[in-house]
Amino acid sequence: MAEDKHDDARMTAAARGPILAAVDFSPHSESALLLAGDLADGLGVRLLVLHVVHDPLNMPGYYARMARKKTLTRMEDIAGEMLDAFVAEAKKKHPQRQALQKAELLLVKGIPVTRILQVAQRQKASMLVLGSKGTTGLRHLLLGSVAEQVVSLARLPVTIVKDLPKS
Repeated sequence: MAEDKHDDARMTAAARGPILAAVDFSPHSESALLLAGDLADGLGVRLLVLHVVHDPLNMPGYYARMARKKTLTRMEDIAGEMLDAFVAEAKKKHPQRQALQKAELLLVKGIPVTRILQVAQRQKASMLVLGSKGTTGLRHLLLGSVAEQVVSLARLPVTIVKDLPKS
C-alpha cells in the first residue's frame, strides 16, 4: 500500500512541469543549479537551465571578459559559450546528479526579470530556482534585485539560494 502511494506521488510529480534554474554564472547560481537538479531528480521532472542575455544598457561590460578574446562577436554567442561552459563544468564536478546530466539549456535576450517569468510561463515550469548574492545598501536601493523582483511577480513557487555547502 505504501508503495502505491509513493508511485502515485511520483507520477503526479512527473506530470508537472520542469524546474527552471535561472543562472548568471556566479557561485550563487551554481549552488542554485545544483539544488534545482536535486529537486528535479527527487520529483522526477526535467531540469531547464536558463540564462538571460542582458541588454547592454542594463549591464554594460558583463560579457567583456570573453569578448576581448574575440572581435566582432555577438553578445548572444559569447553568452551561449559561457552557458555551455558553466553547465559543462557543473556536470563534470557532479556526475552523479542525473537531472543535471540531462539538463536542457535555454538562452534568451532581454530584461532578466521579464524574460525569466516569460520562459517559466511558456515552459509551464512548476518551480523557479535562482541564486542571489544578497546585495544591500545603496546598490540594492538603486538597482534592486532580480531575485527579489522575480519572487514578488512570480505566479509559481520560487526558491532563492544564497549558497550551499560544497559537496
